[in-house]
Amino acid sequence: MKVVIVGGGRTGTQLARLLLQQNYDVHLVEERRDVLARIHRELPTEIIHEGNPVDLAVLEQAGIQSADVVTACTSIDEVNLVVCYVARTRYKVRRTIARVNDPRDAWLFKDLFCVDVAVNQAAIMSRLIEEEMSMGDMMTLLKLRRGNYSLVEEKIPEGASGIGLAIKDLSIEGVVIAAIIRHGEVIVPRGVTTFEAGDEVLAVTDPEGAQKLAELFKRPSQVKANP
Repeated sequence: MKVVIVGGGRTGTQLARLLLQQNYDVHLVEERRDVLARIHRELPTEIIHEGNPVDLAVLEQAGIQSADVVTACTSIDEVNLVVCYVARTRYKVRRTIARVNDPRDAWLFKDLFCVDVAVNQAAIMSRLIEEEMSMGDMMTLLKLRRGNYSLVEEKIPEGASGIGLAIKDLSIEGVVIAAIIRHGEVIVPRGVTTFEAGDEVLAVTDPEGAQKLAELFKRPSQVKANP
């Protein structure tokens, strides 16, 4: 897979390093002299392309015309939007990812400018804090499909209302129990599998399903008393 990264700041450099370790074909575009001096010490010289990130000649030198993914992670939102728009409309790049620097600009990072995935750190942190406050001990391991689904993990405590419940009786839409770790061993879940105290449950779920699972797997002290 060929990935073009526009922006050689710390984020772009670390992303390039990680993708290179996974044997991706990586090319990075940067124009700032001080940043170029640093990244030439940290990354292979042959993947670095010097020049204006919205200059078509520079982007073509980096191979945007054959890229599978373009990631725009400069510190300027306007540049990130232009890069994604050009990548899709001119070069038919299948996947575009853009960094949102100013949360007030987040509304622009959508289909209008051909942004498939917008990485808005403020929104991500806010969502994580909200989830931590609302889902008790449940931990989000991975976001899927632009954040609409998540891979979550929760260990079932003693006294939780979900203990003894069979998977087939969950009746929660948008939830798939992927695995149960019990006494250090992975159990492939079946409809008749019941939950036990101490189980570590891995599930793929939407936000509504995650809330319902969290209610089932709450510690007894977290369950609200009926008035």
